[in-house]
Amino acid sequence: MSNLVSPKLPNTKIKKVAILFSGGPAPTANSVIGSAALCFARAGIEVYGMKNGYTHLAEYNGENQLKEGDHYIRLDKRIEEGLRTSRGIIIGTARANPGKLLKQPDDLKDPKKIEPLLNVHKALTSLDIDALISIGGDDTLTTAAKFKLVIDSLPKNEKHINIIHLPKTIDNDYKGIDFTFGYFTAVEMLAHETRNLLADSEATGTGYISQVMGRKAAWLAYGAAIAGEASLVIGLEDIHESWYNKEQIIDPESGKILTNENGEALQRTVVNVDKLVGRCVDIIQAREKEGKTSFVAIVSEGIAEFLPLSEIKKCCSDDEYKSLKPDTFGHFPVSQLKYSSWLGRLISDEYKKRTGKSKKMVGLQFGYEIRCNQSTAYDIVLGSQLGIGGYRAIAELGKNGVMVSVGKTMEISYPTFDELIDMNRLRAYERPIQVGCDLHNLARYIEAWV
Repeated sequence: MSNLVSPKLPNTKIKKVAILFSGGPAPTANSVIGSAALCFARAGIEVYGMKNGYTHLAEYNGENQLKEGDHYIRLDKRIEEGLRTSRGIIIGTARANPGKLLKQPDDLKDPKKIEPLLNVHKALTSLDIDALISIGGDDTLTTAAKFKLVIDSLPKNEKHINIIHLPKTIDNDYKGIDFTFGYFTAVEMLAHETRNLLADSEATGTGYISQVMGRKAAWLAYGAAIAGEASLVIGLEDIHESWYNKEQIIDPESGKILTNENGEALQRTVVNVDKLVGRCVDIIQAREKEGKTSFVAIVSEGIAEFLPLSEIKKCCSDDEYKSLKPDTFGHFPVSQLKYSSWLGRLISDEYKKRTGKSKKMVGLQFGYEIRCNQSTAYDIVLGSQLGIGGYRAIAELGKNGVMVSVGKTMEISYPTFDELIDMNRLRAYERPIQVGCDLHNLARYIEAWV
């Protein structure tokens, strides 16, 4: 018997599947969507690509019927040659989050809080959808888990839609999978830009501070720095507890100190900027002892969230500063704040203070330009396997409430939502880089030794 055996047609009751993509774009999205749709179509299962994430589903009220072309497309009729290797997202994306009102298990008893997810169920039921594949980051994974909880609570006579999730984030901060699709494509582009900056720095002596995406985890920063031969990389994980201080939380608009219900001043954790600047100058001087005058540092955007408010004010206009509103944890929404130029000026000042010499430092920010870059071969293989895993989970294995994961040798596994979600907080577990792990240590070995 030949080893070249095609998959058998599945024995399944699933007739219609919906696929949606939620959150920020990532390279290789169409590899995931296209490979899943291709298999469903060949198995005789209709595939509906829901346009713009959860947007139209969450707004459904029974009167605004979903229309083909406007709200969804039939992917089983759009399996074009070259889709898996194309840029962009064939079904679009959006950040609508129908589960955002659910913060704890008791919220599932509140009709108002579960209404958006019930709207999603009603919308999918109106199309007679049997299963939903969601593709997205940790928020979308959490939404998928919440959707399953709502579905599980429905009466038996109601349609119970299966849901599985495919992990997407170029931040790579996902528990349950080693590397997410698009991560290495994003790293490749960032590394290319980093090498360009290094060549410029070698030619001119100018130093560069490059700020990259990664609010809670520095995977992108570390990948870019290691592959791009950066001089230094610093992520939020690298900020030692001794580098943190406390400050009172001040409303940027009014200038008033915020207090709790007892009238006590609220406080937030902030990073000691002098420690951060000092490390950068330490590396510059260590490189000079090796005869190197170039300097390119990669820093992750997540550090911005912990900058003292007095320093945040220096990184944006007065209008932008006054519009900042702290969340319940005292964090300001500054993940997109360009702080690299400000940091560069502080590094330049500290360097001159130590050496008496001037060194020009330029700050840059990388982000949107990497999200739809042409995929690497590795990511196309990985993304395609994730899409196939989605098909196999639903059509062949009949799974529900799982995420598709792919290991180092492209082996597929299916961790459950219960393994990936803190059900007490209804939040996906975070996965920062572990300080002291071999990838983290790799950067330290490559950098100049202080």
